[in-house]
Amino acid sequence: MAISSCLCHHQLALKINLLTTVSKHSKSTFALKPINTEFYGIHIGNKLRNQWSFMRGSGAIIIPNESFNLRQKNSKLQASCFANMQLASDAFTLGTAAVLPFYTLMVAAPKSELTKKCMRSSIPYVLLGVLYSYLLYLSWTPDTFRLMFASKYWLPELPGVAKMFSNEMTLASAWIHLLVVDLYAARQVYQDGLENEIETRHSVSLCLLFCPIGILVHAITKALISTFRESKS
Repeated sequence: MAISSCLCHHQLALKINLLTTVSKHSKSTFALKPINTEFYGIHIGNKLRNQWSFMRGSGAIIIPNESFNLRQKNSKLQASCFANMQLASDAFTLGTAAVLPFYTLMVAAPKSELTKKCMRSSIPYVLLGVLYSYLLYLSWTPDTFRLMFASKYWLPELPGVAKMFSNEMTLASAWIHLLVVDLYAARQVYQDGLENEIETRHSVSLCLLFCPIGILVHAITKALISTFRESKS
């Protein structure tokens, strides 16, 4: 009995000393490694700071890490840019392929009834105009006017226009714009040639690639033929 009583007193003294030592260092902080948590299907990285003591218990502060949200936003932005680039490329190819049959008819069979009927129609210009309007809508930004009219006199400047056309969607809309204007000019040259019985194949071909040169060549051709006819009569 005496031995067991001594052992009990000795263990009680050790517990008291332990509590005294811990009370002097009642607060101890330690950081755990980052943990990953699934919350409603969203993967969030967290940092956990735990404060623990015998007197106050334990408390945890969770600091969310939103790098996943940033990566998700970046991926959506990249997908949107890729879709716009693909749309601009498709519109570029579609517009180019749409005007080629009309040039082919005007050059290969200028006096055919099919060619005359197709060139009198306004459907190609309406369709290309709708496509151009849609591309212009997609490419329009709040800085468009500022880039177009950058000078204090509200006149276009080359650096601003070059920066504006660095966007592929804007470039595609400008290409459709040129295709429509060139085709319209080629039709005017073609119809003028039919009315005045003037050869227009070379002028129409030039309108496809170099529209102002095609119009100039047609004017020269018309003047030369008119002069020749007057001298002959």
